[in-house]
Amino acid sequence: MDSKRVNILMTNRKMNKSALRETMAAYMFIGPMLIGVIVLVLFPVLATILLSFTDWNFVAGLENIHFVGLDNFIELFQDDIFLVSIKNNMILMLVVPIGMAVSLLLALIINKHVYFKDFFKVVYFMPYISSVVAVAVVFQVLFHPSYGPINQFLMSLGMDSPPKWLSDVTFALPSVMLIMIWVHIGFQLIIFMAGLQNIPKDLYEAADIDGAGAWGKFRNITLPMISSTSFFLLITGIISTFKAFDLIAVLTSGGPSNSTSVAVYYLYDTAFLNLKSGYASSIALILLLFVFLITLIQWYGQKKWVNY
Repeated sequence: MDSKRVNILMTNRKMNKSALRETMAAYMFIGPMLIGVIVLVLFPVLATILLSFTDWNFVAGLENIHFVGLDNFIELFQDDIFLVSIKNNMILMLVVPIGMAVSLLLALIINKHVYFKDFFKVVYFMPYISSVVAVAVVFQVLFHPSYGPINQFLMSLGMDSPPKWLSDVTFALPSVMLIMIWVHIGFQLIIFMAGLQNIPKDLYEAADIDGAGAWGKFRNITLPMISSTSFFLLITGIISTFKAFDLIAVLTSGGPSNSTSVAVYYLYDTAFLNLKSGYASSIALILLLFVFLITLIQWYGQKKWVNY
């Protein structure tokens, strides 16, 4: 019995040493990534939360930080530009369902009725991987109020005073939304095509035998089978609209009259042009809470319409 106990103890020690070596090896591999997440993600998030309760200019140095409590947040919800920016962000969310609908339609057409599918994938994906600055410059030319091809075409049709597009308070935001839809169609198209190609053909064959029409097959087979794909595009798309910055910065700089200003652009303007780091941190914190709340709503809602 004593020898058996000794053998069991020796075996346990060897297993413990082996498990310890495996654990150490695992930490060696994930260590660099873990350090990167702590330094580049967790620390800035915590610093933003703390700075949102201060009145601080990062140029002045850490010794000039002044704690102001909730004053930044009280001022924020009385700030007309911030409220307009949040409203514009809410409107920008319409880009996601509209873009998904167009992308799904194109994906269905290309997947079933078009040859050279890979060619069309590349064509539609090119705007997504193109430089945002290049895209913005091209559309600045297209939307030019006087000499742009779009207004020249409208005037040739007899329209005396076509819209000024990016220079018009009414049309500036819809113009930006149109460009965003055009840019993101390629990415959504490829994801939808991947989802469509994973649907078993047996389901459509069974529907044909039952006499189902095209709309019936789309509603009862296609949409449920790509619901997880749609949910992925919906949640990532809405988050990306709250991060919209580069296109607006190049195209309109938030104008005219703040009609295209969004939360991230206003945050940039506040932090790096007006040098109000504490106030900008409060904007970032409110934006984080907005995105978190919308994501929670989507996660709750997906339980009722997403099929895995």
